[in-house]
Amino acid sequence: MAEKFVYFFGKTGTEGNKDMRNTLGGKGANLAEMATLGLPVPAGFTITCEFCNVYLAEGKKFTDAVKKQIADALKQTEAAMGMTYGDEKNPLLVSCRSGARASMPGMMETVLNVGLCSKTIPGMIAKSNERFVYDAYRRLIMMYSDVVMEKAEDIEPEEGKGIRVQLEKIMHELKEAKGYKSDTDMTTDDLKTLCERFKAKVLEVLGKAFPDDAMEQLYGGIGAVFKSWNGRRAISYRKIESIPDDWGTACNVQSMVFGNMGDTSATGVAFSRNPATGDNKFYGEWLINAQGEDVVAGIRTPFPINEETKNEQNKHLPSLETQYPALYKELHDIRDKLEAHFHDMQDIEFTIQEGNLYMLQCRNGKRTGTAAVVMAMDMLDEGLIDEKMAVLRVAPAQLVELLLPVLDPKEEKKATIIVKGLPAGPGGAVGKIVFTSEDAVAAAARGETVILIREETNPEDIDGMRAATGILTARGGMTSHAALVARGWGKCCIVGASDIHIDFAAKTVKIGGKVYTEGTVFTLNGTKGCVYAQAITTMDASENPRFIKFMTLADKYRTMGVRMNADSPADAKVGKAFGAEGIGLFRTEHMFYGKGSDEALFILRKMILAKDDAELQKAVNELFPFVKKSIKGTLEEMDGMPVTVRLLDPPLHEFVPQGEEQQKNLANALGITIAEIQKRGELLHEVNPMMGHRGIRLGLTNTAVTKMTIKAIFEASKELKAAGKNPKAEIMVPVTCSVNELKEAKKLYNAVKAEVGGDITIPYGTMIEIPRACLLADEMAQEAEFFSFGTNDLTQMTFGFSRDDIGGFLPEYLDKKVLKADPFQTIDQEGVGQLIQMAVQKGRSTRDHLKVGICGEQGGDPASVEFCFKAGLTYVSCSPFRVAIARLAAAHAAIKAGQCGCKK
Repeated sequence: MAEKFVYFFGKTGTEGNKDMRNTLGGKGANLAEMATLGLPVPAGFTITCEFCNVYLAEGKKFTDAVKKQIADALKQTEAAMGMTYGDEKNPLLVSCRSGARASMPGMMETVLNVGLCSKTIPGMIAKSNERFVYDAYRRLIMMYSDVVMEKAEDIEPEEGKGIRVQLEKIMHELKEAKGYKSDTDMTTDDLKTLCERFKAKVLEVLGKAFPDDAMEQLYGGIGAVFKSWNGRRAISYRKIESIPDDWGTACNVQSMVFGNMGDTSATGVAFSRNPATGDNKFYGEWLINAQGEDVVAGIRTPFPINEETKNEQNKHLPSLETQYPALYKELHDIRDKLEAHFHDMQDIEFTIQEGNLYMLQCRNGKRTGTAAVVMAMDMLDEGLIDEKMAVLRVAPAQLVELLLPVLDPKEEKKATIIVKGLPAGPGGAVGKIVFTSEDAVAAAARGETVILIREETNPEDIDGMRAATGILTARGGMTSHAALVARGWGKCCIVGASDIHIDFAAKTVKIGGKVYTEGTVFTLNGTKGCVYAQAITTMDASENPRFIKFMTLADKYRTMGVRMNADSPADAKVGKAFGAEGIGLFRTEHMFYGKGSDEALFILRKMILAKDDAELQKAVNELFPFVKKSIKGTLEEMDGMPVTVRLLDPPLHEFVPQGEEQQKNLANALGITIAEIQKRGELLHEVNPMMGHRGIRLGLTNTAVTKMTIKAIFEASKELKAAGKNPKAEIMVPVTCSVNELKEAKKLYNAVKAEVGGDITIPYGTMIEIPRACLLADEMAQEAEFFSFGTNDLTQMTFGFSRDDIGGFLPEYLDKKVLKADPFQTIDQEGVGQLIQMAVQKGRSTRDHLKVGICGEQGGDPASVEFCFKAGLTYVSCSPFRVAIARLAAAHAAIKAGQCGCKK
């Protein structure tokens, strides 16, 4: 029996449900669910995600078995709708729409009005009106030639030469010649003329006639949807969102209902709650006498769906609530029913055909980080979801948006607004203006921040939108492509600023009579929709009470600890504000960087360039008070919380003075010549310093340095304890590969402890950064009371990659899928992950309650946090600003594993 690849949905006989999203995609699964709920869903069928993979792998052909399943499902659809596809007198038209299991708004293709051809046009006219039919036909020609005949065939035209652009130009010229302001002004004869001119242009540009056969159109549309899974923008979006390439997309073939049949027809997009703020208000946009693409593409300025969500830009426009109150009530009731059924905010697409409401889509809606937190807590209070689901509703990466920069209100108050639009994406953004996606990507590669300005964005702009710090469009509403994508990414975005006029050829924008050239600095307030032609300082957004309450809830279910990597009391203060439970990595050598470090750095250089033990000991004695002060200040700030202090691990080559003035000052201090300074510096030169004389190697060959650092930790702890504080220092030995190194360092530890005296207990552990240490972790645990994986160096040494030199090949490795992800951003579970798991198991075979953490960059990466939880780590440590993300990721991991409870 042939594998089932086609599933019908309709009033009766629906074959799928909402739990089949892996097979039917999100859209197909929810269409089936809505049909089962008895909602007014036009009948159709879904061709599965699995078949997409088969189709792409086997020459992009339809097997006979699948053709039969499609034919059978089409007959069911015809019976449900009372029309026949391709029939002369009573034709059924359909749409072909993509729908992967994860929402990818605008990244793949849609074709509407499929089946309209010379054979079916008379029948459509007989049961509607001529103008409507030719409006639908010109739309089909535009979409089909663009999607099926050009993009799906991998034709990449020059900028501005694509078939859709050329057809739009023909239509624009006709409207200009006749003085029309809107597409709806065009007459029947105008549309007939357009259709003929369109078909002639398609043949001229693509060398192939627009198909005049309904069945050829159907299979062309389905194939184009599947091919769009491997389109450039879909691949880019998957890479950004970490969506697997082998998921594939489903294709939904659905009976057409028409919002462009006249003034009693309309189309719209709505959200059951505000996707930008999370407010529990029905929010959306609609257009009379239009099809869905008109709303989401920003071609026309849409109307607000109701009165309570009107804003300054659309308050004068009619709402669906006042224009068609009965239809609005029906839609509002459906909104309530869908939220109660799916227990989540729904993104809804609907069409009104001659006064009848139809549902075309519902899916869990994209939302900003702020909205995600607000909705989760509101739905918890409303009893729609439980606590665990509330925690899972907010993706860890979304928390970044709550910490996004906002404009300094004092500076903004003094600035002049040059234009306003709709506030589609939160926060503030400052950058140089550019007008193309390519320019935005190029500028970002140069390290510049830019604002991308477009008439309206389309899916082809995806890379530029990602590269830009902010997005500004002349057209489009809150449900347009730009708004949807920006919200999904937490990107500052303003849409529908209709008073901007762009000249792409000149790379200028005219606003209020003034012309601004490319490179001018603009500032956007994406929360208010305001644009300024100047730079305004940004500042961190303060934490809001809902966020604090949400994070408290997440911590209730978290079992793994979260610390921070911090190098000063100031860093520690920031991390504590974000909920860090200690410091997992305090790098003593970082006190020699940045503000106020000049004197300590000068002494460190004297120590590094010392010619003998006496000179070294003198420099160490001078350096001691600086090291002790830094450690003591941080222990005091973190009172009662663990602070893991890594012994001094200075990359010597970085601290050797290079400038003549610095060399001169150091030579004078040491009483030697500049030539001698240079000579001593040359002796420190290493071919591969990251694997050279550093870490414990430096500590055992220069024991005075190690003893000084240990003494600073013990004395700082003793003094704080005497002052009534509760210091919890931990000493960590870096870059170890043998238990004998730990034994030698422990001798120094014991000697210092005896010298300082007092009742001070400081745990002694090691940083696991070398594969050999993982392999011998059972031996390492004989001396080490805790492990902390330095995943940056462990990754570097496992792969044999220099993390400072990966730029020349890693991007291509990722593009060609040689590697699944950048291993310096997310833990390589197959290789580095195995070493970590092995070390944990071996270490705990020696020491039952061995405390284990990580302190590399990956400690704030959600996927890495989940891996660490599964590997049994005690805590993760990350940068202060990613602490909240790690806390939430750890809670997610515990809830998914069903292991909520007390922290390890």
